[in-house]
Amino acid sequence: MCEKHTPSATHHAADSSKSNTQGSRRKRLWDLSRDTHCPVIGVCIPLAVLRRLVNKALGGNTQADDYEIHVGAVAECSHRNRISEVLQEDLDQRYALTIKRYRAAKTQEALVRLWVDAIYQGDVAGAFWAGLTHPLCDAHIEEGMCRDMHMLQHQAGATVRADIVRFNSLLEENAILSREMARQQERHTRHIQEKAKEIEQLQQTIVHLRAENIGKESAIAYLNSDLQALKNSIPELNDKQRLRQKINEMSARHQELEQQIRELKQRQHFNDQRRAQNEYEHEKLIAYQSQPKDIKSHRTIPITVHLQQKNVLCVGGRSGNVASYRDLIERVGGHFAHHDGGMEDSQSLLDSSLAAADLVICQTGCISHNAYWRVKEFCKRTGKRCVFVENPSVSSLARGLEQATEELSIASDQSQTTPSS
Repeated sequence: MCEKHTPSATHHAADSSKSNTQGSRRKRLWDLSRDTHCPVIGVCIPLAVLRRLVNKALGGNTQADDYEIHVGAVAECSHRNRISEVLQEDLDQRYALTIKRYRAAKTQEALVRLWVDAIYQGDVAGAFWAGLTHPLCDAHIEEGMCRDMHMLQHQAGATVRADIVRFNSLLEENAILSREMARQQERHTRHIQEKAKEIEQLQQTIVHLRAENIGKESAIAYLNSDLQALKNSIPELNDKQRLRQKINEMSARHQELEQQIRELKQRQHFNDQRRAQNEYEHEKLIAYQSQPKDIKSHRTIPITVHLQQKNVLCVGGRSGNVASYRDLIERVGGHFAHHDGGMEDSQSLLDSSLAAADLVICQTGCISHNAYWRVKEFCKRTGKRCVFVENPSVSSLARGLEQATEELSIASDQSQTTPSS
């Protein structure tokens, strides 16, 4: 690439002594030397414009190539003719502003300064035309400008070659990017097509569901219509429905009354047994009171129950009362078993004792907390009858036995009367 040169016109500005001796009329294209015609036509007029101007001057369409048109135009600029006049007019119009600015140069030094500034700014086409046609431009300045333009064209050529290399690289990169963009567009198009198919399928599903919904609504309407027709066809349907509801209510009330009657009968039966038992005990008490004191010393508590050989487990209580507990249980026909509730006996024996018992008496006042909850949980889980006694006395045990016997009697009566109802 050519290095940037120092403008040659500056070396010729000092050689001219005719700074204001020439006229004020600008030169015409045919007034310039032939050496300037080639750079003026090549630099100041674009090829497409040159072809159009030549066709306009000749009144037709020339078939020559760009080089032939350039050479022909340069040849015609040596004298005044239709082509040179058209070119002169276009150049003056195209660079009118630059020509106006160059009119301010009243000396050759000012003219050369304007040209040098144009070179450093890179805008030389209009400056070249305006400088060559300036009235103060002599042969020395013209030669310097032509030499500068020649070197600028060399630099421009080198720049163009670098630009071409850069342009080819950009073309290759653009091709790669274009192929990648084409692949991306293809994937995007394929993805859009897939989504469009999914949307179409979903819309078809929506249409089917709407159709099914409409069908169901129509069927419901038809069924409601048929139901109303059936209701209208049956006379006094509402009265029959009200009567049926009333019959159901009366049946439920009848069952409640029967249940109350059964409960009253059971209560009456229990009261009769209790009264008979009280009479029997009263007679026994009278007979007992007539006995000597040594016979009745340990039988001071009246008992109105009979355990019928049931296994009774007494959990807890005082160790000194165990013999009295045993005597009381065996007097009413039961088999006695005892567990101290975790005080001395092992807790592992409690489960086996509970499993063998038919009735459990839990002395809550003399029992460990753990044994209490084990007895309660076992009886609840197995459904065994369990009576909780707070006082560890023999009389409290007797009352607990009476309570358990009453519950067992009620349960037995309910099981006997349930099938007959």
